[in-house]
Amino acid sequence: MISEKRVIEILTESNVLLKGHFLLTSGRHSDQYMQCAQILQYPKFTEEISKGLAEEFKDDQIDIVVGPAMGGVILAYEMARQLGVKNLFAERENGKMTLRRGFTIPKGARVLIAEDVITTGGSVREVMEVVKAQGGEVVGVSLLIDRSNGEIQFGTKLRAALTTEVVSYETDECPMCKEGKTELVKPGSRKII
Repeated sequence: MISEKRVIEILTESNVLLKGHFLLTSGRHSDQYMQCAQILQYPKFTEEISKGLAEEFKDDQIDIVVGPAMGGVILAYEMARQLGVKNLFAERENGKMTLRRGFTIPKGARVLIAEDVITTGGSVREVMEVVKAQGGEVVGVSLLIDRSNGEIQFGTKLRAALTTEVVSYETDECPMCKEGKTELVKPGSRKII
């Protein structure tokens, strides 16, 4: 496994941590955002982290790695490459996570889900349902960053390169909204809400 110290060095070197007023995918607000895509622009970092995470799953007889689009696509690919197995990605169609592009999961396939970052784990849970609906067995979840500080569990083996807590708030509890001092930004889109 890659050390937490090394992961933090990579996060720092690739300018992952942003400060401001952010609308997270979960719908919650935070004054911090980890823009994991910053790491993914450096193949050497993606490979180094994925290699460390793949080591944790090498004995789990993984058949397929699936990542939710967009954040999990590159990580799932690199995890599959490290494990020497097939790679797929799930994406939203009409607001629902699904497999498209002719992707299928054979009945009984042992599946690892790879994602960049979780706060509530919603996207990972949706992909788990897709895998189960296809007849696959979810045998693990691999994360670049677990922002829940280990609070989110999926009922299967879970490994994260970094487990941390980034405080987030429901909209009506958000201190930045109450102060009205900073604009709300949806990360990735750079849209001011």
